[in-house]
Amino acid sequence: MLALALLAVLVGAIAGLLGALFRLALDRANDWRNQLLHAVADWELLGLGLVVVLTAAAAALAAALVRWYAPQAKGSGIPHVEAVLAGRVPAAPLMLLPVKVVGGVLAIGVGLALGREGPSVQLGANTSHLLGGLFRRNAADCRTLLAAGAGAGLATAFSVPIAGAVFVLEELVRRFDTRITIATLAASASAIAVAQWFLGARPDLDVPEIALPHLVITPLFALLGVVMGLLGVVYNRAMIATEEFAEQRLPLPVEARAALVGAGVGLAAWWLPQLIGGGETLTLHLLKDGDTVAALIFGFLFRFVLGAVSYAAGTPGGLFAPLLALGAQGGLLYGLLCQRLLGGLAPSPTAFAIVGMAALFTAAVRAPVTGIVLLAEMTGSFNLLLPMLAGCWTAMTVPTLCGCPPIYDLLRVGSPKARD
Repeated sequence: MLALALLAVLVGAIAGLLGALFRLALDRANDWRNQLLHAVADWELLGLGLVVVLTAAAAALAAALVRWYAPQAKGSGIPHVEAVLAGRVPAAPLMLLPVKVVGGVLAIGVGLALGREGPSVQLGANTSHLLGGLFRRNAADCRTLLAAGAGAGLATAFSVPIAGAVFVLEELVRRFDTRITIATLAASASAIAVAQWFLGARPDLDVPEIALPHLVITPLFALLGVVMGLLGVVYNRAMIATEEFAEQRLPLPVEARAALVGAGVGLAAWWLPQLIGGGETLTLHLLKDGDTVAALIFGFLFRFVLGAVSYAAGTPGGLFAPLLALGAQGGLLYGLLCQRLLGGLAPSPTAFAIVGMAALFTAAVRAPVTGIVLLAEMTGSFNLLLPMLAGCWTAMTVPTLCGCPPIYDLLRVGSPKARD
């Protein structure tokens, strides 16, 4: 056990390094995209055509790398990690690592609505599994290290060490296991310690402190959870329907499909640059500055469609960040409506946005403890633990009563050509 724990510290540090470098590469790619848009803004149709061609080419190349070299790198990778932990499929080969990094930077960097956490989880998991083999650990220890590396990857993606460990137990292995818990805590701690050298120690969503809402307002957060629970059902079914349509109804190679999605993202980047990409910048803007009701409705609908279409492109990229952006938009809209109805009695709309993020995550992924801890760590809003608990309770209940499975279960088995 001691040897395994020490090895978990090492694999966590490596996962933290890889995750931090991946985040920095995505930041640089986003900067280049914004610089390009600014540089060609006065070129009119020529500039628009250049942006569309470049985004289409980048998305097509990302999909091609996946198809040619590492099919396991497609999508978020989390369903594949779950399948490896359950012993249903073997671990991915070494080639997955460069494909996941390069493909993820290409796809997310040009503006597809995909998250960095899926690639970070799969990078951490597979690196840890490979290191377990290098140190001649047995199969059980290698799977333990894989789980620990996955938690370290999520911890690094959002700077959330506790949520990374909780996610492993609640979602990946779905049970409490002493060995996995010890290894995951060690890996998440060392991952964050390394990542902070590159990324800093501030919360990912550094928002002003929110006052503790009055206890009598709690039913409003529970009602928000109902709304998000229904949205989670629609979201999960839309993701699967879009994927099945792309795979079964479009007689195109995956590269051509990705190029079409990339071209659409290029068009959106020209007119709506603030609404493309993974969603982290959009979410921070909403939490700090808010938005109008009309802009929130349009932005939510646009991002909902963009997220489903982006995931169906067949490139590397996760679901968490786009999902959290939708939750922030929906929660903020709900908060503004409550404010209009109740006036000064309603809490800050930002409080509803944060609870909405946790609730929609819970509804889609069906991991409420992870959702609560994730948002508490990302925003530092520990005053909202009770409202998040109320919202996640109802958000968990609604899709369960509707018989809608969690998103990762659907992605793994919901279509004849399961993505992961």
